[in-house]
Amino acid sequence: MAVDYTVIVVYLAGMLAMGWWGMRRAKSKSEFLVAGRRLGPWMYSGTMAAIVLGGASTIGGVGLGYQYGLSGAWMVFTIGLGLLALSVFFSARIARLKVYTVSEMLDLRYGGRAGVISGVVMWAYTLMLAVTSTIAYATIFDVLFDMNRTLAIVLGGSIVVAYSTLGGMWSITLTDMVQFVVKTIGVLLLLLPIAVVKAGGFGEMKAKLPTEYFDPLGIGGETIFTYVLIYTFGMLIGQDIWQRVFTARSDKVARYGGTVAGTYCLVYAIAGAVIGTAAKVMYPKLPSADAAFATIVKDELPIGVRGLVLAAALAAVMSTSSGALIACATVANNDIWSRLRGAAAPESEPHDEVKGNRAFILIMGVAVIAIAIALNDVVQALTVAYNLLVGGLLVPILGGLLWRRGTAPGALAAVAAGGLSVIGLMWGYGILATEPVYYGLLASLAVYVAVSLATKPTDAAVLAAWRERLAGRDDATEPQAPAVV
Repeated sequence: MAVDYTVIVVYLAGMLAMGWWGMRRAKSKSEFLVAGRRLGPWMYSGTMAAIVLGGASTIGGVGLGYQYGLSGAWMVFTIGLGLLALSVFFSARIARLKVYTVSEMLDLRYGGRAGVISGVVMWAYTLMLAVTSTIAYATIFDVLFDMNRTLAIVLGGSIVVAYSTLGGMWSITLTDMVQFVVKTIGVLLLLLPIAVVKAGGFGEMKAKLPTEYFDPLGIGGETIFTYVLIYTFGMLIGQDIWQRVFTARSDKVARYGGTVAGTYCLVYAIAGAVIGTAAKVMYPKLPSADAAFATIVKDELPIGVRGLVLAAALAAVMSTSSGALIACATVANNDIWSRLRGAAAPESEPHDEVKGNRAFILIMGVAVIAIAIALNDVVQALTVAYNLLVGGLLVPILGGLLWRRGTAPGALAAVAAGGLSVIGLMWGYGILATEPVYYGLLASLAVYVAVSLATKPTDAAVLAAWRERLAGRDDATEPQAPAVV
């Protein structure tokens, strides 16, 4: 394993080096939080694909393929569909807003009264997303070094916190590009063909497995529908995804670059399911479906290649973890703390915005590592976060973008109704049940429409400023440095 260890160590050292390099570029709030809003199509597509395809999409996607066959692709496939929908229908408008958080968008649209509550919900979601990504280091480092769970979480989490704190979005963008290349080579170009060949080819796979393994809908219609509700809609409104949209140098880059990334996700989804199906042929009685990825990598890949593919899994986890971490810190600082600070200190009081955001990434990173060490049932925690995100925020966000008559009272009522419905129904049906998000969305939509129609329309001046911002014609445009490809 010496060669494999060397590959992994070089990869991790490279991540830290890029964090140091990014620190030298991040001199302003815009540079630190959104890479100066100047990513070109190549870097934008790569970093967007990197953040949405995390450990769940790689290790979990292969596991679903092992359990259900080709229909196991649906989870990651719906993520790709959500990214395509965001890119085609909404990303251009989002990029032109020139904001830093989803809550700032709600403030602009509804007149400055919807951001605090939505900020708390979004913060909880991004925090749990970062925690669950951090816990995945335990699995990967256990395969690599037979390492203690706590030590693995501290090691992997510390590296991500270090490069994220140093250079913010610039460091994360650079590391994500490397992670995108490593994932593409490791999973699509190496592991996929090797797994199929080792399993005897598609003919042998079909001969040895039940026919339902090759049924595109074998995982079940209700499961697919739930994936669409949680992941496709979650892609439309998550702070971690929107913050990447904000990095695009133009609305065209956001639209077309995101479309490329979404298409890549669809290919990645199918690849993971095929790898998992091949693993089922080779190892029909694994104790856990999630062990399929690590098992096939350990037993079937040659030296060096094995290290690169494990680096690909590590890259998948790190890209999601770092994206969720900076999103969590951005929301905590800009949507929650800045409002409390603004109430206690004069607006003119000087402060270093880069230093402040860097401190919040460090604080949130330490909190994420501590929670990851203490938490065992990550599936339940992430389910709660996604249900609150979709049930509480989907309607007021999309309503603000699509429906002129939506009002601030309607948005606040929708957040409250959707969030409380989800929490109450999870208590009754169980955390992992599908009903809470269904009924939570319906409650949020009904309340949003009813309260908006029953209250005074949004002030004309607020709507005029909103339209100017959407069109990119206001004075919020920041000075632009040369674009990055």
